[in-house]
Amino acid sequence: MTLRQQSSPHTRSARSTSRVMLWVILATLPGLAVQTVFFGWGNLINVIWCVALAIVAEAAVLKLRQRPLAFCLSDNTAAVTGLLLGLALPPLTPWWVSLVAVFAAIVMAKQLYGGLGSNPFNPAMVGYALVLVSFPVAMTTTWAAPAGLWHSAPGFTETLGLILHGQHSVIDAYTMATPLDVYKHDIGSLIAEEVRQHPTFGEGVAKGWEWVNAAFLAGGIGLIALRIITWHIPASVLAALGIMSLAFGSNEDLHAPLTLHLLAGATMLGAFFIATDPVSAATSPLGKLIYGAGIGVLLYVIRTWGSYPDAVAFAVLLMNFAVPFIDHYTPPRTYGHRKARRGIATKASG
Repeated sequence: MTLRQQSSPHTRSARSTSRVMLWVILATLPGLAVQTVFFGWGNLINVIWCVALAIVAEAAVLKLRQRPLAFCLSDNTAAVTGLLLGLALPPLTPWWVSLVAVFAAIVMAKQLYGGLGSNPFNPAMVGYALVLVSFPVAMTTTWAAPAGLWHSAPGFTETLGLILHGQHSVIDAYTMATPLDVYKHDIGSLIAEEVRQHPTFGEGVAKGWEWVNAAFLAGGIGLIALRIITWHIPASVLAALGIMSLAFGSNEDLHAPLTLHLLAGATMLGAFFIATDPVSAATSPLGKLIYGAGIGVLLYVIRTWGSYPDAVAFAVLLMNFAVPFIDHYTPPRTYGHRKARRGIATKASG
């Protein structure tokens, strides 16, 4: 007999998990729309493919675990995991790489730990990090060039064919390194003004990327306004990244400037939609600030001195390791007490 796990009958909440996840999905749509406008159909195809895979994978594992399918799938968390992977993966990622990423996210990082509420790590970032380390060529050579740099942009059918068949000779005609990647590898031999002549930068911060980040920023602010997430984690991520960049990267001829860190990678997607995962993130207000600051610091350190130009997945996963420690030492104030209780204090009886 399978017992359904849910809150007590006396507990009332204005927002169910499924409603919260639905708002998260809606908040990502502006970013997805802008990605499609500037980088073609690839991310939209990836989102549809990854969401479908995530739901199927979750249903299969729930069936094996003898859990009620309709009840568990209705929380929309599998769809959000697939959505975040589809948004984060390069637009022309081969279909089988996405399949591996979704399998790792849903089966290994979520269900093997017990399902929703039990996973210590962000499932989407586990999947992303696994394929990035395992298939570096497929994950670094399939970023679509911004609109306007193609002689003729691939349509929906052609993009689908590139994802399904992965013909590198054809893909190479439509791909380009990300702005952070270009800056990281070229600044060692060129000055900043020369690096910015690369077509991926365009006339602004980075052609297309600044608008994608602006769209995710708008969606994230909407989630804060609706009280789906709090401001603590996104604000501390961006503040720590900004402080690190101003402290160590003020010379643009040596390191990427702050504007590039904020608007040329997955920073806004990571700060508002990935780092704020309610299960794997810190819980108390102070803990959220520490957790977010750690992500911001790690983002800058890995991007600047590490091997990966965009390090959202690794920064989030490393701070997921620290969440139990952070939560233990930053409990909120107990009702009726003036100060928060720090750890367990014992008093010897007289």
